Parts: sequence; C-alpha cells; structure tokens
Amino acid sequence: MKDFPHEERLLEAARVVRARSPARKIKGAPVAGLDLGTADVVFLVLDETGAPVCGYLEWSEVVRDGVVVDFAGARRIVRKMVEDAEAALGQSIESCSTGYPPGTDPDLSVNVVRDAGLRIAAVLDEPTAAATALGIRDGIVVDIGGGTTGISILQEGKVRYSADEATGGRHLSLVLAGAYKISYDEAERRKRSGEGRQFLNVVRPVIEKMASIVQAHIRGASESLPIVLVGGTPQLEGFKEIFEEELARPVTVPQEPLFATPLGIALSGLPARRASPSPVAQGCAV
Repeated sequence: MKDFPHEERLLEAARVVRARSPARKIKGAPVAGLDLGTADVVFLVLDETGAPVCGYLEWSEVVRDGVVVDFAGARRIVRKMVEDAEAALGQSIESCSTGYPPGTDPDLSVNVVRDAGLRIAAVLDEPTAAATALGIRDGIVVDIGGGTTGISILQEGKVRYSADEATGGRHLSLVLAGAYKISYDEAERRKRSGEGRQFLNVVRPVIEKMASIVQAHIRGASESLPIVLVGGTPQLEGFKEIFEEELARPVTVPQEPLFATPLGIALSGLPARRASPSPVAQGCAV
C-alpha cells in the first residue's frame, strides 16, 4: 500500500525518465515541466490527463544555491531535452511550467524556459510542487536538493509558511571528497551509487545540521503534521533515520523522491489547473 494517493504516478515519472523514451503515444498537447536544480536538470512531459509520457534527466551544476551560474549551459541542456522530447513524441511542445526554491527569484528559471523557445504555463515553489505531486494538503514538505533545502508548511491545502536554506547534497559530497581525499565528481558518484551506509558516519554531522535547520523553521508547527522529505539527497541510505532522531518525530520519504518536484511542476501546467488551480498547486501564472 502506498503512503501517498498519487505515488503510482510518481513511480511512472521515474520510469519514463530512466527509459528516455515515450511511454505511449499521446493525444492532445503535451504538458511539460522543468526542474532546474543544483545537481540535476529534469524535464518531464505529461499527457492531458496528467500521466507521465516522456522525460529526461541530466546531472549538471548550472545552478548554485538557487542561482543560474551557467546560463549558456542551462540553455543548451534544456533546448536539447525539448528537441529530444519533440522527436520522441512526434509533437511540438509550446509551453512549460517551472519551479524555484522558496525565497529565490523565480525569473532565473523562467528566463531559461523562455530562452528555450517555450511559453511559461505556471511557476511555483519547489516544496509546494512536491506536495502537489504527492497529494499532500496537510503536512511539512522538505525538499532537499543539491544546493538548497526548501521547507513548506501546508494546512488545508494552503502554504502557511515557506523558507529556503543554502544547504543540500552538494555539502555531503564536499565532506566525502575531503574525508576520502577524492575528487568532488568521484564523491558525487559514490554518493549516488547506493553505497551510502558505508560512509554514513562521515556525513552524519552534515545531515544533523540539515535536520537542525528544518527544526528551527518548523518550531511551533503542529506536531500532527507529517514531515515528508523529497529531492535526491533523502535517497541516501540512513538519511531518513538520522532526521527522525534529530527531529524526534516520524519522517516519511516517498518512493523515487527525486522526481516529486519535477512531477508537481509539470502537473501545475495542466489546463484544468491553470484555469482553476487547487489550493496546493497554486503558483504564479506568468
């Protein structure tokens, strides 16, 4: 049994991204979403029902702490993803939604989308996008990406509080690189390889620091609100357990947490949501 009402769709999003080919032919206009992260760029395409049909992921550091530091590189990556998706689907993609870490400038990712020749369908902050993908109306969503940790507290489908801190998976890799005297790229490779348990004690202080940051932001929030971790970093084996110890309350990590935010971003661009957005999914139409 799944912990979230729409987790099957999240699993399908992960499957089509890894397959790098369309799941099936689609009818109607494709609905696209771009998640421009610190460690990776994800471009996901849905059909008019919200089902994932095509997607691409590229590990890249074109963004640093919510700022696009390599605009030319971001443009190249996104344009290639759009071209590949259009070729695979046999249809043109006209518009795209995107997201941003809370408290940062949404125009940074918006400009990349527009430079790729796409119209903006919707824009929303990343933790709210993840909540949309998972169907969370009441809870605390913590989006831990490569460079930032975004926190959103939702009650009755509305964001009551959001914040972002410049701490993420990149900091774990830096610690690993220093401890094992290896390159940053090699540290990233090992971190993603599933070998997490063997170096957990090395990075534990960084994870504890992340948990303390979250704790400071959610102090005063109802303890009945579930805490959900998304993003690539919580996939590290043992990460969830350290967070639970530090926060002294249960923490949930969905299957395929890396794709929760990209899926929510794409869902925000569905015509029905743009015409009458749900309270959770509301972004700012541009």
